[in-house]
Amino acid sequence: MDEAEFARLADEFRRFAQRYGPLFGGWAAQDRGEQYLRGLLIGGAERRNAENVAEQVEGATARALQRFLSESSWSVERVTERLQADVGAPLESPDGVWVVDETGFPKQGTKSVGVARQYSGTLGKVGNCQIGVFLGYASAHGQALVDARLYLPERWVEDRARCRAAGVPEAVAFRTKPELALAMLRQARAWGHLQARWVTGDEVYGGNPAFRAGLEADGYWYVLEVPSPMSVSRVRPEAPPPEPLGGGWSERSDLEPPRAMAELAATLGPEHWHMLEVAQGAQGPRVYAFAQQRVREVRGGVIGAEREALFRRNPDGTELRLYLANTPPGLALPVLGRVAATRWTIETGFEQAKGEAGLDEYEVRSWAGWHHHVILALLAGLFLLQVRWGWGGKSAPAHDSAGQPGAARAPAAAALDLERSLGVAPADAGPERRGASLPRQAAAA
Repeated sequence: MDEAEFARLADEFRRFAQRYGPLFGGWAAQDRGEQYLRGLLIGGAERRNAENVAEQVEGATARALQRFLSESSWSVERVTERLQADVGAPLESPDGVWVVDETGFPKQGTKSVGVARQYSGTLGKVGNCQIGVFLGYASAHGQALVDARLYLPERWVEDRARCRAAGVPEAVAFRTKPELALAMLRQARAWGHLQARWVTGDEVYGGNPAFRAGLEADGYWYVLEVPSPMSVSRVRPEAPPPEPLGGGWSERSDLEPPRAMAELAATLGPEHWHMLEVAQGAQGPRVYAFAQQRVREVRGGVIGAEREALFRRNPDGTELRLYLANTPPGLALPVLGRVAATRWTIETGFEQAKGEAGLDEYEVRSWAGWHHHVILALLAGLFLLQVRWGWGGKSAPAHDSAGQPGAARAPAAAALDLERSLGVAPADAGPERRGASLPRQAAAA
């Protein structure tokens, strides 16, 4: 957004800033908050750090903005709660999905809080960076990032002197990325401004049994990507139930022997695969082949609860992805496919927040500075969402993103021709493949 575009939105921005200003403190802090938000939105050729923002925004100084970020005591939690309340108006829907994921922030040196050599999807490799775990909310109306936590590697937590130098509170203990994601979900539920029954994420979260158990205990339905070695046993629905004390595999006629998820996918014939259009992409509809199987997870030789295994691949059979869902039997494949596809909306959210709101353009080192900058970038993203919402009308999606999810449906004629050539059944092959309505989030456990 350049200055001319911003000028046309000056009144809207002033009202937006006034709504959040009191959460930053006194008049001076409110002015700093408005100046920093303005600088994030206007951007420019230079990075949107405090020094460059001060050059862009009249009345701002780099020192005052740095103090506002790193030394002020305003509450990130209070701002996040109000952000979630305001996101609910344009986006909340019965088809809403919580999306969890992390993104990396490349950094030089060793003093920035949480910086370490660690894997970053942003870099595509192990590198020196910080990692933020984010919570997104997505529905047919659009998507938004609604919370964030800095991941603090275990070696950082063990070095208390280093933590104190970076302003990390003494009470902060080591938490895995899935633990941070679960904490944000539970906080969002406690605030109660956004409702969603579903949770999705990649294998960092789906491959963590404790995270999946926590979601189930909280009453969520999840569709989570899982690693290919995960061991499952396919359920034979036609077999009689096992004897109460039958534990050996030879005694379990209702289950096949355990195998890796990827191996199970390889055994599925063409009749199991169905083409679904799950999103509108920049190059047109995004169409994938999906299959599902009822399974039991097997860990350490112990047979777990019954689950739904979901498999997705490109129409040409490449790029297999594996998912596990805790949904009840009989839930339609298009519903599961839509939720799985929603995971990619958070990637769009990261691209927008970094490109439009300077999410990754900060130059702060402290714990407070990181969290203050990030929530202000999410606020800038919310303002842009509200502008799009106002311009587009309530009948239009809030943003025409490359991964905008929609109700999964049978693909177009060209894709149908392709699926026939591959021997894949169309998504509307039978009534069991029709979509189902989505329930609202269950009451708190």
